[in-house]
Amino acid sequence: MQPLSRSSLFGRAWHSPGLLLVAVGLLLGLNFPLGKLAVGAGIPPLIWAAVISAGGAIILGLTLAPLKVAARIDRRHLRYFLVIAVISYALPNALVYSLIPRLGSGYVAILFTLSPMFTVAFSAAARLRAPSRLELLGVAIGFAGALLVATSRGEIGRSVDWIWVALGIAVPFSLALGNVYRTLDWPAGANPLWLAVGSNAISALLLIGASVLVSGATAAEALLAVPGLVAIQVAASALMFALFFRLQAIGGPVTLSQIGTVAAGIGVVIGTFGLGERYSLTVWSGVALIAVGLGLTLRARLRA
Repeated sequence: MQPLSRSSLFGRAWHSPGLLLVAVGLLLGLNFPLGKLAVGAGIPPLIWAAVISAGGAIILGLTLAPLKVAARIDRRHLRYFLVIAVISYALPNALVYSLIPRLGSGYVAILFTLSPMFTVAFSAAARLRAPSRLELLGVAIGFAGALLVATSRGEIGRSVDWIWVALGIAVPFSLALGNVYRTLDWPAGANPLWLAVGSNAISALLLIGASVLVSGATAAEALLAVPGLVAIQVAASALMFALFFRLQAIGGPVTLSQIGTVAAGIGVVIGTFGLGERYSLTVWSGVALIAVGLGLTLRARLRA
């Protein structure tokens, strides 16, 4: 694939971790309100998660030939596809769309802000780099904020069991594992676009198989009732996945993990002002602490 020129707007964004971070975060943030609308329309969470992966794999797959991207399939690629499909796509997305009706789209979006904290810890454990004291302080403050958010247990007026909150924490945990794994096992010379296609294709197959077992083969018929919503989600997902793997390639795992913060901001704003969700002072206090913690980790990264 020919490199994009830095002179064009898209070319500058393609070579800028900062611009890629904002773009991916915005596109990811759209998933939360779109998912709430989809589940509210009667679409099973596993089916909607499969739509995201299948749509991304198909749309991006169609660009491989025009862009002259080689589709390499070997043991290293297949292992990478399978692991990323499970821990970065299938498991987190299935949890997200199962949790949104119970916790609220904004609340689930807030949980994504914990991904950078987990990523810093996992990066240190994997010896990708040693975190500074400032970074560790940021992680500690962020976790304190997470505890406040968790104790609120979702929107005002909801009675939610702790099991759902625990499952919510599992989402950023799984995403952080994926962030670090991508760096550790990135196939040598691999094209980010092909990695996005392969991992999403396997994720879609896993989710479709799971949905058939759980909901039956006719569950996908609910998609026919909301074709516009499906089209918007597929287009947003395809662009997000292409930019996501590019950001991983030039930004690294910790920078990549910051997309959760941008996504949370979009998800909370749309959930609060567009979908009428309401959250307690405890939630907003926790969000403030998470923001402070994230700011410290970013400051530490800039110093490094």
